[in-house]
Amino acid sequence: MQHRSLVALFLAALLGAAVGTGVTLRLTRTATPVQTPAPPVQPPLQPTGTVDPVVSIVKRIAPAVVSIQTLTPGEQTFFGVTPPREGQGSGVIVTPDGRILTNSHVVAGSAEIRVRLSNGETLPGRLIGQDRRSDIAVVQVQGRNLPTAPLGDSSALQVGEAVVAIGNPMGFQSTVTTGVVSALNRTLEPQPGTVLEDMIQTDAAINPGNSGGPLVNSRGEVVGINTLIISTAQGLGFAIPINGAQRVAEQLVERGRVVRPWLGVATVPLPEEMAAAVGLPVGTGAYVAEVFPGSPAARAGIERGDILVRAGGQLLRGTDALREVIQSRQVGAQITVELLRDGERIEIPVRLGEAPVP
Repeated sequence: MQHRSLVALFLAALLGAAVGTGVTLRLTRTATPVQTPAPPVQPPLQPTGTVDPVVSIVKRIAPAVVSIQTLTPGEQTFFGVTPPREGQGSGVIVTPDGRILTNSHVVAGSAEIRVRLSNGETLPGRLIGQDRRSDIAVVQVQGRNLPTAPLGDSSALQVGEAVVAIGNPMGFQSTVTTGVVSALNRTLEPQPGTVLEDMIQTDAAINPGNSGGPLVNSRGEVVGINTLIISTAQGLGFAIPINGAQRVAEQLVERGRVVRPWLGVATVPLPEEMAAAVGLPVGTGAYVAEVFPGSPAARAGIERGDILVRAGGQLLRGTDALREVIQSRQVGAQITVELLRDGERIEIPVRLGEAPVP
């Protein structure tokens, strides 16, 4: 009995000491730690059955894209004849018998043209014709049932529309880049005397060697021929609209040259002050800065300093409007030009001639 009392007293003292030190005593037992369950393993994504549209476009167009290698003879200089120059560009097959669209500057001056097909076969190329003014050329290879690229309607393009460029930049064959139509109807003068109009601007990467390759819309149709970049900027590439390129190509095949109607004047926009002085709305009229000797305009009596107001019945809203009126006519067509001279309105009939080859 006394022994039990001592044991009880000892336990009470021990518990009191534990409480006084703030230590909590509790019974413990060894157990397996509780683990947070791992998230379920996700199965790999399965193909949905749809193909990326760019992949489809490339499969459709790339077989018709070719690499063009050229050899240009050396030039006679004071120190002797320079070595021959090699060049390269791209092109696109548009007929099964081997007709190829490319740029004029790709083949200009070349003595030899070699065309490498997408399957690796290399064929000799023959220049059918080239037009430096539009920078379009047609090359022919001998072939049958060659892959061709369908041509679209460049007039239906819209700013922001997705496009794909295919070509051989820096010799890397069948390179694909993507972008959008950044702008339309750009006018460029890559060199004196060469004015490229209605150009497609794109941010799809275009590099040396891409020239002559196709710009393709989201339907897998060629809508442009890639031609140049602004080398001091990024994302500024330009392509020739396929509608115009096709018209030029048809004439090159039929005639070996391009026949264009010609008025024979150089005009500049009419300054606002001058427009107000002669009573014309701002933005209308074209000031005649030069009349070329022997031109249709010269023979008809148009003079330097005249202000052209209408042509073919259309009000001229700047110099572009005059060019569009002329280009919409045929060589030999007659149009009436309304102009202002010394405050007097005069109507002059003009028969359009053929533009000289630059």
